[in-house]
Amino acid sequence: MSKYAHIQFKRQWEVLPETNYQLGQCSAIIEAICWAPLQPEYREKLLHVSLVKGAQATTAIEGNTLTESEVEEVAKGQSLPPSKEYQEREVRNILDAMNSILDEVARQGKAQLVTKDLILRFHELVGKELGEHFDAIPGRFRQDNRVVGPYRCPEYQDVPGLVDQLCNWLRQEFAFHSGQQTFSDAVIQAIVTHVYLEWIHPFGDGNGRTGRLLEFYILLRAGNPDLASHILSNFYNATRPEYYRQLDKACKERDLTSFIAYAVQGYRDGLRESLQMIQENQLKYAWRGLIYGRFADVPYRKRGVFKRRRNLMLNIPIHQELDVPSLAILTPELAREYASATERTLARDVAVLAEMDLIVRLPNGRVRANTPLLRAQLPARHQRAQAR
Repeated sequence: MSKYAHIQFKRQWEVLPETNYQLGQCSAIIEAICWAPLQPEYREKLLHVSLVKGAQATTAIEGNTLTESEVEEVAKGQSLPPSKEYQEREVRNILDAMNSILDEVARQGKAQLVTKDLILRFHELVGKELGEHFDAIPGRFRQDNRVVGPYRCPEYQDVPGLVDQLCNWLRQEFAFHSGQQTFSDAVIQAIVTHVYLEWIHPFGDGNGRTGRLLEFYILLRAGNPDLASHILSNFYNATRPEYYRQLDKACKERDLTSFIAYAVQGYRDGLRESLQMIQENQLKYAWRGLIYGRFADVPYRKRGVFKRRRNLMLNIPIHQELDVPSLAILTPELAREYASATERTLARDVAVLAEMDLIVRLPNGRVRANTPLLRAQLPARHQRAQAR
């Protein structure tokens, strides 16, 4: 198929030193995420958020205008107004597809090569029940020629052969079947597969969503955490003009180096954000554990006073300075308790918490949670990094 100069099925890229370094960072961050213990309910929340963000992002790139909160409603099984029925169906298809892939790969441990049947299956999931709003037959290659903006797609008669060549080349170039594929190679395969599917444009509609599902599948197959399943789609959507510019540049220059560098950097940054969220949650639970431990060692005569002070401490935000009077209204329960007490009661409670070294009084009269108690236990090298 030499008449398509940009579709050569060969290594048309170089992994730049900076990109290679970032791939190493990605692998290390994923290791940290996968070994981070999480509360079951928080893990489910993160997974739900990841799927919602992923579905919203990959459909938004194609023009779907549903907000993240509306996609959240769809994910919970709720229905949107009839005027948004098509967009709802579009998002629901992606959510169902992502859940199906997660179940198959992450939970059942099944993983297969990228084949024509897999590509057709993902496209069928993308276009399911979209009717006349979907300019293609779900699960079928296009039967006409297409021009997308300035890009003239390969002739439809060539599509099946190009897809076969793509699948054969992916098998030979990336050797997933050998069981020795490195994580870096898997990330590059995911990105390259996505781009090549865009170039072949095998379907009348849904090519982008199908390509990003394939990318999601290959990353998940390589060990990408399910909690971070949304990262690349979210990045492409957040940087949409650059996403299209990089696709166009790669096509014109017949070189994927720049697109790979762009995608890997976004992937690395997204993984960092996911790890930071997980670490913040771990800090929160460790801090609560420290509070309960400190109070367990405190003798008391009045159980009501003991519980009020502990409840106050548990509700003080861990990253916020507060005026002392505002502590009394952090929650409705605290507001009720302090409403019938004097200002001195709150002052005494704050003094006790300060004596327990759980809060710090600041020169401006405010207070904050003494979370450095926990941070001081971090490895010394990390403390220096935090200080910088």
